[in-house]
Amino acid sequence: MTTSPRLSVLDLVPVRSGQSSAQAIAASLDLVRLADRLGFTRYWFAEHHNMPAVAASAPPVMISAAAAVSERIRVGSGGVMLPNHAPLVVAEQFAVLEAMAPGRVDLGIGRAPGSDPVVTALLRSSGPTSDVDRFPQHVQDIRSLMSAEGASVRLTTGQVYDVHATPAAESVPTVWLLGSSDYSARLAAELGLPYVFANHFSGAGIDEILALYRDGYRPSAEHPTPETFLTVNVSVAPTLDEARARALPQARMMARLRSGKPLGAQESVEDAASTPLDGLTSQMADEMLDRWIVDEPQAAARRVRELATRHGVDEVMIVPVAGSRADESLDATPGRTQTIELLAAALQD
Repeated sequence: MTTSPRLSVLDLVPVRSGQSSAQAIAASLDLVRLADRLGFTRYWFAEHHNMPAVAASAPPVMISAAAAVSERIRVGSGGVMLPNHAPLVVAEQFAVLEAMAPGRVDLGIGRAPGSDPVVTALLRSSGPTSDVDRFPQHVQDIRSLMSAEGASVRLTTGQVYDVHATPAAESVPTVWLLGSSDYSARLAAELGLPYVFANHFSGAGIDEILALYRDGYRPSAEHPTPETFLTVNVSVAPTLDEARARALPQARMMARLRSGKPLGAQESVEDAASTPLDGLTSQMADEMLDRWIVDEPQAAARRVRELATRHGVDEVMIVPVAGSRADESLDATPGRTQTIELLAAALQD
């Protein structure tokens, strides 16, 4: 363990009121450049569908753009929701990304759909997807297809047919399994893969799940020891009051989502402060703010260190949830920029 953990970023590419998807993506790519300059370890994009406040629907596309505007930071998915995609398509996309940015690509894979039942049905009816019950086999298939050796398929004629995600792979992306329950932790341990607990989504059972992963880990050639880190929602500002005000729009959106309320673009800081929610939804938002790291720089840095020490990790992936004020440029994301800059500086003190 280091005194200060390494920092990484998970980006949902938030879209705020009045902002276009193009502006939201441009703002996120500016964050990639910033995280690269500041020495962050990796920058991942999530996969969510049909959410008015989230533009992260196609991680491979965002990863390609992020790789093009950065030099050293690892770029990847947090994660690709495998039931929405054919394994061969995922393998081909990430093998090509690895060829574009050798040694810098992470393929984080999740088992959840990342969407509502209607969109899940639409995905299944409009393109190739995979059977969630075959998730372990599909993870293995993707690893094989991306390797230099490729995979072999036995045809009904008995002939063996070789399949490669790219024709001449020299390196492969690092595969991570993601989850917030024990299923992916157990599978990652069995397959000898790195694992990430989605603490930003649900912190329930974190110690037990990490223990299951570490205690059950079977060393692999690529990963002789277990590798894991945590995600956490973070808003950092010069004062606690500002950090909390900037985190409130995201907390209110998440509370609406979990209580089945209609969703819209992310509110401005001013709208979040002035527009009341019903009692239960408001209580949910307040509870989220209390669980997240929402603080001034030194206190936030201390809490990040404590989180890493408590759970035995030397890397923390932050989800910068700080929102924007109504008068701030739609092409930028000042609250998230401030969070990254202030936290990185405080952890160096």
